[in-house]
Amino acid sequence: MKSAGKLGLWSLAVSAMLMAGAAIANPEPMQLNMTTGVTDVAGKVYDLHMLIFLICVAIGVVVFGAMVIAMIRFRKSKGAVAATWSHNTTAEVIWTVVPILILVGMAIPATKVLFEIDDVSGSEMTVKVTGYQWMWRYEILNYKDQPTSVQFVSRLDRESDRIRQLNSGEAPSLDGHPNYLLDVDKPLILPTDTKIRFVITADDVIHAWWVPSLGWKQDAIPGVINEAWTRINTPGTYRGQCAELCGKDHGFMPIVVKAVSRAEFETYLAGEMAARDDAARTAQTSVTVPAKG
Repeated sequence: MKSAGKLGLWSLAVSAMLMAGAAIANPEPMQLNMTTGVTDVAGKVYDLHMLIFLICVAIGVVVFGAMVIAMIRFRKSKGAVAATWSHNTTAEVIWTVVPILILVGMAIPATKVLFEIDDVSGSEMTVKVTGYQWMWRYEILNYKDQPTSVQFVSRLDRESDRIRQLNSGEAPSLDGHPNYLLDVDKPLILPTDTKIRFVITADDVIHAWWVPSLGWKQDAIPGVINEAWTRINTPGTYRGQCAELCGKDHGFMPIVVKAVSRAEFETYLAGEMAARDDAARTAQTSVTVPAKG
């Protein structure tokens, strides 16, 4: 029973940390639980979290309920006398087998979700994410099997960067700055209803790309390419942060994903590619030939 009680307490503690982390990365008014997210994977992660949370609550009720009953009914003042037997084989079998069955019952659905998160097959689009101290570089490598040339760096927005300075003389508030330290100068725009594959790495130290509404977090490690995928069901703006301590400005490299319809995204993508082509042509024509003599 002690081991089951410890399992319940540790699980509750982990659940509390996860809920707190979700609230910090993507705050909602009075948010206490994990976000349900805007992807099928996020929904499954939330359901899995609630299932394990309820199992842990049930374990806690049984364990602490038994403790309270034992303390009240078998206290010394009522004349209770301690048993003299050393062990009970049946009880030992029960409190060994039951926790194993509970853990297996937790592991099966959790493993299914993990396998689903890792399955990037059938993707219609690939985005490369590179972490830097302290910003993110995004490269849209392809869309519908067609290579693209859209790439940009996303940094903390200028207003948040100004306010965070020690000599700014301004204290941030939710009323005046609702997205303080959670806005960027250029968000990552993605289409909805599209399976998007992410390849994630870093250029200097270990970072972690995390948008709670997408339902997963992936480490960005120098020299290593990690993969993940998403399919966003609902248009909107979804915020996240670097989730790996990466240096003095770790808290100032937020993530903003803006999900739009496929038609809007294709218009955006065409505009970005045209702008890059125009910039490339301008750069070529601006090269001057040295005069003779």
